[in-house]
Amino acid sequence: MKKISLLTFTLLASSIFTACGGTVENKPTANTMREVNGSAAKPVAAAPLKEDLVATEKKAWESWKAKDRKLFEEYLTNNVIGMGSKGRSDKAAIIKRISDPACEVKDFSLTEEQMTRLGDDVALLTYKATQDAKCGGKALPSPVRAATVLVRGGEKWKAAYHNETAIIDPKAVPAKPADKTEAPKNEEDRSAAPDALTDAMLTVEKAVWEAWKDHDGKKIEEMTAKDISFINIFGTFFANKTDALKDWTGTGCQVKSVSVTDANGSMLSWTVGILTFKGGADGTCFGQKVGPIWGTSIYIKDGDEWKWAFGMNIPAE
Repeated sequence: MKKISLLTFTLLASSIFTACGGTVENKPTANTMREVNGSAAKPVAAAPLKEDLVATEKKAWESWKAKDRKLFEEYLTNNVIGMGSKGRSDKAAIIKRISDPACEVKDFSLTEEQMTRLGDDVALLTYKATQDAKCGGKALPSPVRAATVLVRGGEKWKAAYHNETAIIDPKAVPAKPADKTEAPKNEEDRSAAPDALTDAMLTVEKAVWEAWKDHDGKKIEEMTAKDISFINIFGTFFANKTDALKDWTGTGCQVKSVSVTDANGSMLSWTVGILTFKGGADGTCFGQKVGPIWGTSIYIKDGDEWKWAFGMNIPAE
């Protein structure tokens, strides 16, 4: 399924506003949630406007171009997760990279923006970005497909996750790009001890991978939400369930076995969870050998079950 990469393909997954999960920052208060006792319930929050979220995202890109740390200090959640070819990055690493003098951004543009509401207080923003930028003298990939997950904190929406991957031809052999992300040195230790939440989402994730390996569309259908979307390692965006299932059950990949390791799960809201992990497969896709990937999956709580709702994979170094 979605979780594969080429050994010859190590790419920049630009984590401009990287994010790492942890505690829920938008906890209900006495003013936002009433007791459910048969006569009262949690009021429905106003849906976010795509235009507002896109405008804020563009401001973040402008701040990256200007090496302005202040906006990112406010825009990123404290537990923000950023994914790159080297794995996860936290808020401190993101802020450090924003002001890196080795990076120069001349211009950028965002197009094909789409917003998906994942819950009352969680929204997914996906888009295509072109950029004229260099880090360490090496040009950054352009165009790229990007995803930002935002959570509501009071009246503001903040970035809790960000990821990018270059848009390429699946049958082409890409050159190795520069990487403008930097994973914390203690990342391996931080994600080494799974908890109940991580285990619950990981169980579903492994089953989805197995179903992808077996081209079992019926099983994938059962484990995913009604509305899903996905960005694969080639930067291809599948905006709906029909297109995603068609891709995952197609004949492009022939895989003998799969693995999902180094998982780290956390809550984005009371009903939305995020799982980051490292995946691999023994096989080929489009005639090329499969290599390791860094993956992200967003899950929505459906009764007592976790349902897969969004995913994004990038090649791992």
